[in-house]
Amino acid sequence: MTELTVKKDIRQLNKQALEAIFGEWGEPRFRVKQVHEWLWQKGVHSFDAMTNLPKGLREKLSQYFIIQPIILDKRQDSFDGTIKSRWRLHDGHLVESVLIPVPEDNRYTVCVSCQVGCSLTCSFCATGRMKRVRNLDAAEIFDQVVLVNQQSLEVFGHPLTNIVYMGMGEPLLAYSNVLESIERIISPEGLGMSPKRITVSTAGIAKMIKKLADDNVKFNLALSLHAADDAKRNQIMPINEQNDLAALLEALHYFYQHTGNRISYEYIAFQNFNDTLDDARQLLRLCKRFPVRVNIIEYNPIDGAPFLKSAQHKIDEFAQYLRDHGIMVTVRRSRGKDIDAACGQLANKE
Repeated sequence: MTELTVKKDIRQLNKQALEAIFGEWGEPRFRVKQVHEWLWQKGVHSFDAMTNLPKGLREKLSQYFIIQPIILDKRQDSFDGTIKSRWRLHDGHLVESVLIPVPEDNRYTVCVSCQVGCSLTCSFCATGRMKRVRNLDAAEIFDQVVLVNQQSLEVFGHPLTNIVYMGMGEPLLAYSNVLESIERIISPEGLGMSPKRITVSTAGIAKMIKKLADDNVKFNLALSLHAADDAKRNQIMPINEQNDLAALLEALHYFYQHTGNRISYEYIAFQNFNDTLDDARQLLRLCKRFPVRVNIIEYNPIDGAPFLKSAQHKIDEFAQYLRDHGIMVTVRRSRGKDIDAACGQLANKE
């Protein structure tokens, strides 16, 4: 076991690597399945909790491996039921996730983070003010889902129904870890959740959207659009300068042709910036090439950003224009107004 002189998080090993190690130890193969179930179905963070393993094997696992869970650092509960959690990672860094309950629609959604900080510097986003430190590993993303599911069961008596990768970080710049976390979540040997209940949101990296298609992913895709012309989008999202709307539309069309999976446009409505009927007409043009849903989002203002939430009547007029032209539109009302619910707000406080 010379290769294990430094303790490694056991969740960084795949099943085949664990089988090889257990083979060296003379353990039967079914023990690997048992350990795998404890880690990825039951989400335990202690070898002692693996009660169907012999004590000697549990001690040996503790001798050679560790489990590095995320730890709740701070929690904020909103009057509307939204719960924001700040998690401390094993190296001291902080990330966030948000539980968004909508009981009347029987929806209980977790918004998870995939990076410590972000490199994209979108001007309306608190996370964009933090430098990107590192990607989360698959287990750290998985832990957010498991722990927020526990919150949902404890507070609302209902498990999570949906997962959105819309928290801190750009998922397509943490590609392999994001896809591995989703595999753990949807696998029958993991949480067994349907991929149709998972949405990955990107600020727009055309070549990586095509890679998703080539990898034949089963989950839904959302583009954080927020402006329907390049000039405005360049102002608020610098990534658009290298991935303009023409390139993104071509990549999204490729994704839809190859997967048939649902595509959404996320569109935060900013007062006097992108909320006019002219903006709606431009957005309509982007909705014509393939089936798309539009989620119009009320802005959660952050300190120092030059944006305000659009007036409700403007949002309603904008949404109705799109509906009148056959586009499926949902208006996402602002949640957690009394807490630090905007992406990156709570982690930025330290």
